[in-house]
Amino acid sequence: MIDHIFGTLERKAPGLAVVEARGVGFSVQIPWSTYDALPEAGSAVKLHTHLHLREDGLALYGFATPAERETFLLLMGVSGVGPRLALSLLSQLSVERLHRAIANEDVVLLATAPGIGKKTAQRIAFELRGKLPAEAQAVGAEPQVPADGPVFTDATEALAALGYTRNEARAALRAVLFRGAEAASAEALVKEALREL
Repeated sequence: MIDHIFGTLERKAPGLAVVEARGVGFSVQIPWSTYDALPEAGSAVKLHTHLHLREDGLALYGFATPAERETFLLLMGVSGVGPRLALSLLSQLSVERLHRAIANEDVVLLATAPGIGKKTAQRIAFELRGKLPAEAQAVGAEPQVPADGPVFTDATEALAALGYTRNEARAALRAVLFRGAEAASAEALVKEALREL
């Protein structure tokens, strides 16, 4: 099992990243969420990975956060959901929204991912509802602060100024929002995120 890869990002494209580590170039399949979080080519990058055995060979899947990888593996445990559909879901919905949709049995939202029909969405909601992390089980409403709004952006920049990478900052901030913490300002959000970090 290859738990993670740390190296230089040689190139990136939607769905794919090539990471050079100790002279070896690893071709890693990624969801859109991970693609969006990648730095520029030539930068150092760390991807949390899953090595998948297929009939025609091996495939390496990479994720910006351990939560993305964990969700990918949970999705693949659902009958009829393979790596392609799991990546499709993670490309369409953030981990937080995906967990929320499963916890709330929001079949309509799950079915917005390409390749996911109503029956598959129902099966995902049914089979995974009790397997989500504890904090996801009681999630109801959307977080008070959107993960793409100015407060979130300001909080990300503040954490980056403190020396954290933007990926680390975003992951911590999303965890805070996912818990439903009261964080109406960037300052309050940063304080909560520092506890996560």
